[in-house]
Amino acid sequence: MSKPYVIGIDIGGTNTVFGIVDARGHVVASDSVKTLKYADFDDYITSLKDGIERLLRANEAEDKIQGIGIGAPNANYYTGEIINPPNLPWGPVIPLAEKVSEAFNGIPVAVTNDANAAALGEMTYGAARGMRDFIMITLGTGVGSGIVVNGQVVYGHDGFAGELGHMIVKRNNGRICGCGRTGCLEAYCSATGVARTAREFLELRTEPSELRNLQIDDITSKEVYDAAMAGDKLAKEIFQYTGTILGQAFADMIAFSSPQAIILFGGLAKSGELLLKPVTEAMNKAVMSIFRGKTKVILSELRESDAAVLGASALGWEAKYRSDLNPSTPKANLPVTAEAD
Repeated sequence: MSKPYVIGIDIGGTNTVFGIVDARGHVVASDSVKTLKYADFDDYITSLKDGIERLLRANEAEDKIQGIGIGAPNANYYTGEIINPPNLPWGPVIPLAEKVSEAFNGIPVAVTNDANAAALGEMTYGAARGMRDFIMITLGTGVGSGIVVNGQVVYGHDGFAGELGHMIVKRNNGRICGCGRTGCLEAYCSATGVARTAREFLELRTEPSELRNLQIDDITSKEVYDAAMAGDKLAKEIFQYTGTILGQAFADMIAFSSPQAIILFGGLAKSGELLLKPVTEAMNKAVMSIFRGKTKVILSELRESDAAVLGASALGWEAKYRSDLNPSTPKANLPVTAEAD
């Protein structure tokens, strides 16, 4: 029997990255197409299909694909659709799984949002191997999350559960979040949130800082990190402030699902002890005594360059498994409803 593979696809606002992945989590090859090059969704699917088929031919894998997994913003696991995506032009409802499955002659396809895909990837290939209860937190431009309970990703009744980045952490005079609410965790503990904190600190405080040599409206979290690592006191306090809010939020998350670990992924997670120290201190101080000492905060083991494709590929194996288990189930959205799960 030929070696089986799946395709992992990660749809971002700028690029769509895809790759061929084997059962051991090795990315055999990967490539990408421009997401926003095509105003028409069918043209985008044609471009994606052409790119994947070129990759398959180049790696002699045309007849070895068992499933396709896709991570995408606002993707619904139950229906296989993208609903009201903030940065994609083809909405409000995009029949993603159906179109991709049709393009590849009925290969089983499953979709979910990018943070849930990251959680699946971590459970299949990374730091969460062997864990049945954990929370994946992605710290990038926003704050994403994937919640795993008893070995299953929590999707809720409608497919959209687990948006921990939009739990309210500041109930009075909170920052406006991109979701339209105020005081969300994402507004404080994302890379964007760190930059916002830097601007606020520089405007409200008077102490000297290397950050004052930068254009205040263009400050990035990377520049705050570099200043902190160089010993800048104000920059260190920005990370202390960010980590404290994040750690307090983790204490609330622990009360909800009692995870074995909270796993951090993304650019901001690379800040190391600058962020991890205040996170763990605040979490341990705020957590209920019954949970104290039971949840680890650890970093992802997935390589950033492969993580998106690996996460989506884990969903591809799941799509194959569900198709084998229920041959009559439509290949383009597995499962069709919450009750079918």
